[in-house]
Amino acid sequence: MKHSALCYVVRRALINGRNCNRHASAVARPSVAAEMRGMPFCSGGGSGGFFYWKRMMASQAAMPPGGEAEAKSTGKEESSRTKNNKVVSSYWGISRPKITREDGTEWPWNCFMPWETYESNLSIDLNKHHVPKNFLDKVAYRTVKLLRIPTDLFFKRQYGCRAMMLETVAAVPGMVGGMLLHLRSLRKFQHSGGWIKALLEEAENERMHLMTMVELVKPKWYERLLVLAVQGVFFNAFFVVYVLSPKLAHRVVGYLEEEAIHSYTEYLKDINSGAVENVPAPAIAIDYWRLPKDAKLKDVITVIRADEAHHRDVNHFASVQTSSLLLVLGTRAWVIKHKIKIEVDWKTLLVTALS
Repeated sequence: MKHSALCYVVRRALINGRNCNRHASAVARPSVAAEMRGMPFCSGGGSGGFFYWKRMMASQAAMPPGGEAEAKSTGKEESSRTKNNKVVSSYWGISRPKITREDGTEWPWNCFMPWETYESNLSIDLNKHHVPKNFLDKVAYRTVKLLRIPTDLFFKRQYGCRAMMLETVAAVPGMVGGMLLHLRSLRKFQHSGGWIKALLEEAENERMHLMTMVELVKPKWYERLLVLAVQGVFFNAFFVVYVLSPKLAHRVVGYLEEEAIHSYTEYLKDINSGAVENVPAPAIAIDYWRLPKDAKLKDVITVIRADEAHHRDVNHFASVQTSSLLLVLGTRAWVIKHKIKIEVDWKTLLVTALS
C-alpha cells in the first residue's frame, strides 16, 4: 500500500510539479502529461516512464510561449532546404551571413574571406640576396644548398611538382615560430611585438600557395608519401632549431625563400618557352590574389614568387632581431596584406637589416 502511494505521489509530482523544463509541466505540455499518465511507473511496467521523462528532460530545453508554432515553421524550412539539397552552415543556431564578392555574386570559399584577399606587390626586388656574414649565416646557407641537391635530383625540371612539395615545407616554419612565440608570450607575460601574427599570416599564405598548386598539379601516391615523410622530419628538426637559435631558424627560412624565388623563376621560363602550358588560373587563385577573370598560370606563378620575396625579407629581418633585443624593447613588426611595415626606435638598424 505504501509502495503504491509513493508511486502515485512521484507520478503527480513529475506531471504537475513546477519545473523549468517544458516536459515537466502539464499546463505547458498537456499532450506529454497525458502520455506520461498512461505510462506505468511502478506496477507492471517498471520505471520505463521515469527514464522516458528523464531522457526528455536531458535532451530538450524550455520552449517559450508560441514556441511550438515557431518550431514547426523552422522544421518546415529545414525540410525544404534539405529537399533542395542546400546545406546551411550554422553553429548554435546562428547561420552564416551571406557573403558576396564586389560584383554581388556569392562568395564560394570557406578557407578565406573577401577581406583577407589582396593584390600582390610585384615591385619588390627579386634579386636581393643576403650575403652570409657570420658562422650562423654560413651554416644556414650551406644547409639550404645541401637540401636543394636531393630536390633537384628527384624533381629535375618538373617545377609544378617541385612547387607543390616546396609549399608543404614552406608552410611549417611560420606555424612553428608563431606557436613558440605565442607560448613564450604566455610564459613571460609579454607582448610579442606583432611577430606572432606576422608568422602565422606567413604560414597561412604558404598554405594558400599549396591549395593553388594542388589545383594545378595532382599529387601522385608516392608524392603524398614523400610529403608525409618530409613534413614529419622537417617539423621536428625546425622546432629544435628554433628552440636553440631563433636567429639561425629565421636565416634558414630566408635562404629557403631565396631558393623558392629561383624555382618559380625557372617555372616562368618554362611557361614562356612553351615547355609548360599556360593554362587558365584556378578560381581560388583569382579570388585570393584579386587577379583578372582571364588570368593564366603565368600570372599565378608571378604573384606567388612576389609573396616568397616578401617572406624572404621578413625572415632575414627577423634573424637580425629575434635574439629578444627588439622584441623586449618595443619593436612592432607586422605584415599587412603581405606588405612589410616595420616600426623601430633605431632607423639605422632597420636600414642595415633590409639592405
